Amino acid sequence: LINGGMQVAQRGTSFGSGANGDDAYTLDRWYIHSEASDVVDVTQSSTAPTNQLYSIGLDVETANKKFGIAQIIENKNCVGLIGNTVTLSFKAKVSNTRIDNVKAGIIAWSSTADAVTSAFVSSWGADGVTPTLASNCTFENTPANLNVTTSWATYSVTATIDTSSTTNVAVYIWSDDLDTTVGDFLYVTDVQLEQGSNATPFEHRSYGDELARCMRYYEFQKYSGVVMVGYSASIGRGSVYLSTTKRIQGYTATVVQADSTAYWGSASHGSITFTTSQHEFQSIRVNTNSAPANAPLYANNVEIRVDAEL
Repeated sequence: LINGGMQVAQRGTSFGSGANGDDAYTLDRWYIHSEASDVVDVTQSSTAPTNQLYSIGLDVETANKKFGIAQIIENKNCVGLIGNTVTLSFKAKVSNTRIDNVKAGIIAWSSTADAVTSAFVSSWGADGVTPTLASNCTFENTPANLNVTTSWATYSVTATIDTSSTTNVAVYIWSDDLDTTVGDFLYVTDVQLEQGSNATPFEHRSYGDELARCMRYYEFQKYSGVVMVGYSASIGRGSVYLSTTKRIQGYTATVVQADSTAYWGSASHGSITFTTSQHEFQSIRVNTNSAPANAPLYANNVEIRVDAEL
């Protein structure tokens, strides 16, 4: 797993209405899977165990709905787990014991590699009843209530990943309650998946290492200065080199100017409209809507977001 300590937050540290829908990515590599949109607000919370900085805080906004967080592991990174016994461990606490049924699942995906159905629940079920998964998704463990309390503790589940034709593995940690109240919190951190039948202490990677791992899937950059030159009388063109090789070449990339300060050479231009083309594994071509030939573009606060998530 990547970013199990919830340190990396390239998309932001708070996700409320409009950004907290079912299947929405929040803190890096972690996305919400819930019965509906706006079930929980998500924060990078400073409520954390001793010797840890952050947790992911899930704040109930729509009562009486099931919700949780999930991460899908890329095929290249999980082939060594398939056919073996693995253990998922994490630290958790709740703000109120109304959230009294927290479960964790290790899920096998047995179809095309890296084409996992991220909305893997097909039927949520009654209060305390483990949800039914979609086709080609299988719980490798039998999820059960972990009896999470209002104090930090470590929880773990173990399973053998033995579903035939497994290509990807995912983990899911969720509240299986239908009697929650707005304002209830579930906090989770130090999430780790490892080979073996026992949970070992959480591996604290350096922030730089964790950020680089996250950037294979999502990258945010902010530029000021020369970003491209005039290619013709109507097009400005340049290349942006990304920090690391992306998971796929067919990612999405957006480029926006966050303010209105821009110059072609010494001539003030104001706002610039950017488009992208020719996405490569570690670079993108960026075009503008207009440009004088051979003049450099100086633009402040150009934000580039690249999404290659599973």
